[in-house]
Amino acid sequence: MIRATNLSKFYGGKRALGPVSFEINDGETVGFLGLNGAGKTTALRILACDLRPSGGSVEVGGVDAVNDAHEVRKRIGFLPEHPPLYQDMTVLDYLSFSGELRGMSRSQVKRRIPDVLDITDLGEVSEDVIGTLSHGFRQRVGVAQAIIHQPKFLILDEPTRGLDPVQIVEMRNLIHDLKQNHTVMISSHILTEISQTCDRLLVLGKGKLLGSGSEHELAASESEIRQVTVTVRPPAGDDPKAKIRTVLEAVDGVKAVGEPFEQGGGLQFSLTTNKDCRAEVSRAVVDAKLDLLKLDYGRSELENTFIRLVGGADGSN
Repeated sequence: MIRATNLSKFYGGKRALGPVSFEINDGETVGFLGLNGAGKTTALRILACDLRPSGGSVEVGGVDAVNDAHEVRKRIGFLPEHPPLYQDMTVLDYLSFSGELRGMSRSQVKRRIPDVLDITDLGEVSEDVIGTLSHGFRQRVGVAQAIIHQPKFLILDEPTRGLDPVQIVEMRNLIHDLKQNHTVMISSHILTEISQTCDRLLVLGKGKLLGSGSEHELAASESEIRQVTVTVRPPAGDDPKAKIRTVLEAVDGVKAVGEPFEQGGGLQFSLTTNKDCRAEVSRAVVDAKLDLLKLDYGRSELENTFIRLVGGADGSN
């Protein structure tokens, strides 16, 4: 378990983090979510013993991260936002160096490297010089150095930054594989990555903890106004927009119906609702003998919650 209590960090008189308190249980995958400058990287660097806090305490597996940082580093694998790669080393040489740097013997490193290459899918470039690799492969090398010593806890700071769409999917799959054997902490400001990867979220804003829980728990903790989008094929006859609007306005929970626009052969309406009434909308459209083409949230629950939490912290709400 990782436990942070009243954790804070100041640079001179400027507060970068805290005080924040949270716990991460063994086997969880937890996301630090927040805008740039929210304090995500600062928090992760403190947990990885790469930065000393100004106040508070951190325990990793029962070990004090401030007073016994060397012991904690043995239990943690850290992928910084900018991986510490030596561009003129081959992948194999770099992983050997990383393992020995963490106290592994050469024989232990030799036995471990094939598994690491397999997990990170680096076998085909294992003898290549790191500086010649694509950004996606270099990011994988960064993950490989973080897991070479088989740490229990794995910390990933913006692991998909700078990756193209294909590489993002590959990294997401890699993280899903790592979840099987590690407690994983990930920072990101990309909502979809956090939503699809993590079991629980910690939302940070201006150094403060604004919310904690699963995506649905965070949404349930807010009295949220949702937005539903519905696309319906225009019926025959006069003024099809008005006919569809009349049906939608009668649905329980729908508070307002926006002006429609044409999309994919249908009319798309945005509905402001006070609950998830997609099922009711669907039944109403079908009962009115209209063709339902598409039905979804206008924004995800996570995006709605994130905007409210962070917007409130920034004073924009």
